[in-house]
Amino acid sequence: MMQHIHIIGIGGTFMGGLARIAKEAGFKVTGCDAKMYPPMSTQLAELGVDVHEGFDAEQLKQYQADMYVIGNVAKRGMEVIEAILNKGLPYTSGPQWLSENVLQKMWVLGVAGTHGKTTTASMLAWVLEYAGYGAGFLIGGVPQNFSVSARLPQNDSAFFVIEADEYDTAFFDKRSKFVHYRPRTTILNNLEYDHADIFPDLAAIQTQFHHLIRTVPNQGLIIASGRAEAIHETIDKGCWTPIEWFGNQAGWQIGEADKQGSFDVFFKGEKVGRVQWELLGEHNRLNALAVIAAARHVGVSVQAACDALSQFKNVKRRMEIKGVVNQITVYDDFAHHPTAIETTIAGLRQKVGNARIIAVLEPRSNTMKLGTMKAALSGSLKEANAVFCYAGGVDWDVQAALEPLGDKLHIGKQFDEFVNELAKFAQTGDHILIMSNGGFGGIHEKLLAKLN
Repeated sequence: MMQHIHIIGIGGTFMGGLARIAKEAGFKVTGCDAKMYPPMSTQLAELGVDVHEGFDAEQLKQYQADMYVIGNVAKRGMEVIEAILNKGLPYTSGPQWLSENVLQKMWVLGVAGTHGKTTTASMLAWVLEYAGYGAGFLIGGVPQNFSVSARLPQNDSAFFVIEADEYDTAFFDKRSKFVHYRPRTTILNNLEYDHADIFPDLAAIQTQFHHLIRTVPNQGLIIASGRAEAIHETIDKGCWTPIEWFGNQAGWQIGEADKQGSFDVFFKGEKVGRVQWELLGEHNRLNALAVIAAARHVGVSVQAACDALSQFKNVKRRMEIKGVVNQITVYDDFAHHPTAIETTIAGLRQKVGNARIIAVLEPRSNTMKLGTMKAALSGSLKEANAVFCYAGGVDWDVQAALEPLGDKLHIGKQFDEFVNELAKFAQTGDHILIMSNGGFGGIHEKLLAKLN
């Protein structure tokens, strides 16, 4: 008989991807979440997944599942959670379900780091696809080389690429998600303080990353950023796995990018390949370097990986052009941490030269809302010609935090007025870079309509 799982919090990218994988694996899948919107609602409807709106206890009568898979959006006090606990119903977390039902016999390639996980995991999945490996994957975004965010391995492939997230697993399991995945090939891309809602300091995140390092077998490989001091410190706590460093003299390095963005790849001082592409920013070149090393570990030649990357299409919401009106270009980007904001602006600056860059920011992530990163924010925005910050829903003093930006700074709390002011300010030839980890009230479409 077909096993039935009911996913609590099915609307998130991870749990929605899990639903797709479970469906492909032959499970009956239903789920619930708060109000659902496209694209996730559309994806789940196309899969034939019945989704219940809300976290009420009544749904348990309709969805009598063999297992309740609980996402980290679910909290104690939610009706459905209290009912599951009171009735003694079987429950597990998404990462644990994935580990036990899909990843157990797989060669897992895990991509961890504070930034760049989605892009790097997408690159890696694509390189393996290009090389004929047909790897399965679960990624927190939709890679444009594929039309889905998750799938099972194809044609008996033994490989699975996963975005290894340091966020906590569930209300009953406060370890990071990635401790469940047991990767054989692991990328440690960078490590900075983030997720102030669950981690008190950098050391707490480092502890979780060390839990991950403890799970990588000694016949596996860790590909680690040579530029991240916090990764060096974490590895120094104990490591039982061979390491290949990237971004420093000890291992993999990038050459200078040409005007198009193409660059040479070096390993231990020797040129081993060239990536010809148009992706912006040094951060993406370093992401590519880590991917080339990881793909090489499973048998893909460096040149084949470089060839694959030349056909890589970036993930949606990563410097995605939403429209051009009167020679004003509007971009959408997911950047929401000061380091990511700074590297995103630097990448765009490299592309547009002296043209005006207007950085538009919504401090929306949990860490941003708490104001934990506010001291670093003005520095991360300094390369923009103007900064528009939407302060609706923020409890800390945005004006004071961003004061070093001086005349460049524009702050708005009323959304429609904010969009109007931005549209009036824009001039022919400008590049408007909108950064948020949410929908930002549909600002891209509204702004493009006003610029017209």
